[in-house]
Amino acid sequence: MAPWPRTTHDDRSAQLMLRVGTSGWQYRDWRGVFYPSGLATAHWLEHYAATFPTVEANSPFYRLPTLATFQQWAARTPSGFTFAVKASRYLTHVRRLLDPTDPVATFLERARGLGSKLGPVLLQLPPTMRVDVARLDATLAAFPRAVRVVVEPRHPSWHVNAVYEALAAHDAAPCLWDRRGQRGPVVRTAS
Repeated sequence: MAPWPRTTHDDRSAQLMLRVGTSGWQYRDWRGVFYPSGLATAHWLEHYAATFPTVEANSPFYRLPTLATFQQWAARTPSGFTFAVKASRYLTHVRRLLDPTDPVATFLERARGLGSKLGPVLLQLPPTMRVDVARLDATLAAFPRAVRVVVEPRHPSWHVNAVYEALAAHDAAPCLWDRRGQRGPVVRTAS
């Protein structure tokens, strides 16, 4: 089997939408550096959103917010702002993608509060989880096609053609990562 086609910087047929943001917005070390010293933490999201067009919301990974919280985040950010939301670790680390239907439905029921500001959903897999294409396929199938899904496998066994084929079948993308001087493969699987 030939290796999965890789996207290169020379691929002129691909349109690129690049949004620059950070992983989270609630960092105390940013007070007095990015956030004005007197700005209450309750207003940090608005300040952040005035500078960046996107953010990765990490807190849902640890504790899934309520629908009302997602709605508040949407109301506090300008039109066109995008939230990339890290899916709950219950799905990725506890269940390890096993029986994903209910966890995905619960996540989406709450995240719908972001409305049009919901960007990609990040499935960050545990570093000890070896490739399981059947679980990945079932998990991706649990998401409606309109929801953009990005998968960040952290075990090297995931970088195989069968995974890229499963991602492509669901119009999902592999996460581009750079960690400890190593980079993940650049493979185009999504529109």
